Amino acid sequence: MLTAILFGWSDVNKQLVECVPNFSEGRRTDVVDAIVDSIRKVPGVFVLDRSSDFDHNRSVVTFVGTPQSVAEAAFVSIREAASLINLDLHQGVHPRIGATDVVPFVPIEGVTLDDCVALAREVGQRVGNELKIPVYLYEAAATRLERKQLENIRRGEYEVLKTEIQTEVNRLPDFGPSFLGTAGATVIGAREFLIAFNVYLTSGDVSIARQIAKTIRHSSGGFRYLKALGLLVDRQAQVSMNFTDFKQTNLAVVTETIRREAARYGVGISRTELIGLIPQRALIEAAAWYLQLHSFADDQVLEMRMNSVLGASDHSDFD
Repeated sequence: MLTAILFGWSDVNKQLVECVPNFSEGRRTDVVDAIVDSIRKVPGVFVLDRSSDFDHNRSVVTFVGTPQSVAEAAFVSIREAASLINLDLHQGVHPRIGATDVVPFVPIEGVTLDDCVALAREVGQRVGNELKIPVYLYEAAATRLERKQLENIRRGEYEVLKTEIQTEVNRLPDFGPSFLGTAGATVIGAREFLIAFNVYLTSGDVSIARQIAKTIRHSSGGFRYLKALGLLVDRQAQVSMNFTDFKQTNLAVVTETIRREAARYGVGISRTELIGLIPQRALIEAAAWYLQLHSFADDQVLEMRMNSVLGASDHSDFD
């Protein structure tokens, strides 16, 4: 398990929450550094990963800690991003409505999804009241059915929301003012673990990626627990995906489906890309599928057998 012992905490206080905020800046390293530094300064928080993309003009930071320390780190990072990122000047291929675009809280250990919902609402209210940034609640924290899906909230992006937040009742935020400043709006919520995974095609024709994304995503009849977009990144067509439940939708199966669909257009897969972190379980299941392993058991993996024999942590929270 990814236990509190990993961080030197006692068993009595084992509570871990993950937060994976997405910031609308992937080109200015100094800005991303400042945001990450604001997170690191919060006691009880540990930054596990950061990833930036120039074409998306977006950065993803992963950190964990106790519920209240993670809540504080999320708030200070939103505040820092608002002071450094101007959405009027922002351009990137990834959809966005805010300097801090989305902030999900994920239960890891000793907390429930409902606990993370309460955390999301607490932080959302504070951001709206203190920073005067409009906040929309999504996924498990959503107060309206149509807002469970992030894409519904981001419809039209920052440029359209600037007008509609003042003119359409259904676009009023859950917290904060009904107008946008240059920091835009922020979407805050609670969800289970998500894998961000991209596939690059051997083509610069973004229409192929968009057609493949339409074929595989759940909202248009594809795989359950899969969201997908077709984007142009560094002159390559990219199928950008979020796996919202990797236990139900296997990465390898989806990748092979993309390979098959791409072949219909005379192209292939040039490479794949992981954004942020991935549970070990997802990689084991993908490998077992590709290798067609029969009667495979987890303890056939050397490191997992050693952990079991030696009594060490097997980091299997997401099994």
